[in-house]
Amino acid sequence: MSELTRETLVLNMGPQHPATHGVLRLLLELEGEVILGTEPVIGYLHTGFEKEMETRTYHQNIVFPPRIEYLATFIEEQAYVLAVEKLLGIRAPKRAETIRLILAELSRIASHLVWLGTSAIDLNVSSVFMYCFRDREQILDMFEMVSGQRMMHGYFRIGGLQWDLPAGFTDHVRTFLDGFPASIDEFETLLTDNLIWRQRTEGVGVLTAEDALRYGCTGPVLRGSGVDYDVRKAFPYGGYEEYAFDVPLGEHGDSFDRYKIRLEEMRQSRRIILQALERLADGPIAVDDRKISLPPRPELVRSMEAVIHQFKLVSEGINPPVGEVYAAVESPRGEKGYYIVSDGSNRPTRVRVRAPSFSNLQALPVMVYRRTIADVVVVIASIDIVLGDVDR
Repeated sequence: MSELTRETLVLNMGPQHPATHGVLRLLLELEGEVILGTEPVIGYLHTGFEKEMETRTYHQNIVFPPRIEYLATFIEEQAYVLAVEKLLGIRAPKRAETIRLILAELSRIASHLVWLGTSAIDLNVSSVFMYCFRDREQILDMFEMVSGQRMMHGYFRIGGLQWDLPAGFTDHVRTFLDGFPASIDEFETLLTDNLIWRQRTEGVGVLTAEDALRYGCTGPVLRGSGVDYDVRKAFPYGGYEEYAFDVPLGEHGDSFDRYKIRLEEMRQSRRIILQALERLADGPIAVDDRKISLPPRPELVRSMEAVIHQFKLVSEGINPPVGEVYAAVESPRGEKGYYIVSDGSNRPTRVRVRAPSFSNLQALPVMVYRRTIADVVVVIASIDIVLGDVDR
């Protein structure tokens, strides 16, 4: 076509499109099948969690983080309680930290399994989807053992944990970890050297290191572009500085690199959990401070002081000192941070969530520029967004 007759078409993709992994709407400017411009339209899943958290006590707010990034709920809880603990100037006991770390890495594996299964089914590889969810079900069974729920656990507490691990939990974890390497090998057998998979992912959705940093990307999206940044290594928290693990990096910044990185991250999470199980020693699972932690339930039947502390903590909550903090963890999607401002009352004045899915999604227009519509499906899957994390 000449310049005088050139026309482009604006196409709506979503918000009901299954391959957008949630209620994401994309405005695609097309010249035939070629994408000349992309505008992500968000807000269809806006929940207002940040403002809701400013109307409730610090303890009541524990229910909100798991609903933001709902595929890695223990990591979300960890990010929030670490921020409040930083505000209070306390640290959870060693046993509680180790249990948190085990559950967080299991959450990372579970989240990556959802990503791998849904990414595969986006490209019509349905068998991988079933195998991934087979393994994820085992992890959710373990989560149910600990918290009573398969998702939205509400198990972490400011200063520790709600209660100790149930009998037999570590045995279940070891059994799962013993068989998991074979599962990862099975995924690689089905996909890594699959000609269709490689043609659909190699060289697709390329993001340079400069663009990844410019858009504030983190997690596998950033590391896929070759940038060595993992919060667990850069700013260790919760005892990660004591564990040996590698941070996999990509070379080309494409969808295939991001796929390989997440597979290796699952192997590294297994490696971390095995170390944690060896270090899991007896001890308290919450700080011994009645102004922060609820008293043990047996004390309530024989101590009036314990009843008073229980009543005050449940009805009024805690009162952190005046100040502001930022605490971050490495979620499956990148740096998840909580910025909290305290005015000394029992409710935060301001809560701001640094959501990796939001930052990573900003790079989508660069990644799909001059690609075809079919490649949009691949690139969105490789970013691994959670719309609750984007909209909040």
